[in-house]
Amino acid sequence: MCERCAPNALFPSLSRRSLFGLGAGLALTAGLTRPGWAQGAASPPAPISGAEALDRLMAGNARYAANKPNQRDFSAGRAARTRSQHPFASIVSCADSRLAPELAFDQGAGDLFVVRVAGNFVNEDGLASLEFGAAVLQSPLILVLGHTRCGAIASTIDVVKNGTELPGHLPSLINAIKPAVLDAQKSGAADLLDAAIEANVRLNVERLKNAAPILAERVAQKKLTVAGGVYDLATGKVKLI
Repeated sequence: MCERCAPNALFPSLSRRSLFGLGAGLALTAGLTRPGWAQGAASPPAPISGAEALDRLMAGNARYAANKPNQRDFSAGRAARTRSQHPFASIVSCADSRLAPELAFDQGAGDLFVVRVAGNFVNEDGLASLEFGAAVLQSPLILVLGHTRCGAIASTIDVVKNGTELPGHLPSLINAIKPAVLDAQKSGAADLLDAAIEANVRLNVERLKNAAPILAERVAQKKLTVAGGVYDLATGKVKLI
């Protein structure tokens, strides 16, 4: 989020709690909520739970994997979406070009709030974005989505095992992923890459569940579900873990 677009810059007299309450209230009073609205529905559907949001994602992934996606008119609802956004799920995804969450889950514009970084880990910026998605946009689900043959995690394994030195800012990315590789090594898994990919998802799910004050509070109140999955590049299927 840019500095001048930060909540306190826009509303200097509001506390963070007040701002999030204001954002949620504006979303509700505008009468623009969730998936049906993204397709230009005349009346917004009722809010859904995190479990229902996850079911919706997995149903969409089944359509995608079977190459039977819903037909969409991407111009429908475009004008309405200029006024507000109400995604039913937030996704933490790898930046890998072979994985596009909106396609993988067969969702339309306005349905998903996506944070992407190579290695699908959560740093401070990503956490702040997800807090915005949960508290202001009222998204009831965060899904941490890894994928098979992840190059960022493979590179981290190379650094851990062989001491390889990477240029530029890549070491900061490696340091964020390294705890997952170390956990996978301790497990003695036959395929270290696959084990590290899953460990990385699990570690970031736990971080988000316990991220105080915003996400942890919403999880405790059952207003937010945090889940993890791995996308198979070969089949297009997502396996929840």
